[in-house]
Amino acid sequence: MNRKQEFIDFMTSAGVLTFGDFTTKSGRKTPYFINTGNYKTGMHISRLGDFYAERIIESGEKYDALFGPAYKGITLAAAAAASLYRNHGTNVAYFFNRKETKDHGEGGSLIGHVPKAGEIITIIEDVVTAGTAVRESISLLKSIADVTVASLFVSVDRMEKGKGNRSTLDELMDEFGINVYPIINARDIIESMPEGDGRIEKMEEYLELYGAGKPR
Repeated sequence: MNRKQEFIDFMTSAGVLTFGDFTTKSGRKTPYFINTGNYKTGMHISRLGDFYAERIIESGEKYDALFGPAYKGITLAAAAAASLYRNHGTNVAYFFNRKETKDHGEGGSLIGHVPKAGEIITIIEDVVTAGTAVRESISLLKSIADVTVASLFVSVDRMEKGKGNRSTLDELMDEFGINVYPIINARDIIESMPEGDGRIEKMEEYLELYGAGKPR
């Protein structure tokens, strides 16, 4: 079994990848939904970290630290960092942000590694739809230190239009010069289904309406 199929099976078994009639935050009616909030066991987070770590190693990207945007990105960055050390011998720093700046105790808006000027930062996210959280993360990181945000790793590229007719991930690449690496994309999900599966037609119709860009 290849890694992409293994990841799809993993998401399905965890109840993260589901099919039916859903409405996205942007108001689009979608035949499938990805809810990473359904990862809830030690096995889930351990395996998820392994998938991210493998994709990071495979990409060949250079980085000094992993950043996980609150809230879902927090556990993703921690899990990926743990797997990079456990399975690949790479001891990388990681950090995440608070939704609200703390004005007592140690204070500040970040927890974990403190980024320094000249460092290369990688963002670890779940699924990017409009790209709002990523844009906010880059703005936050740049306001703290003169860092380079070089790459973004996500679970799934939904291959959907962003603000215009191009995909959100393509827009982020052009806007910030950031390299984007999904573990799988919407086309991988379709290709994992058996021939004649009724869900294929629904997903194809959805991509016909809202799709943009080429698979990554």
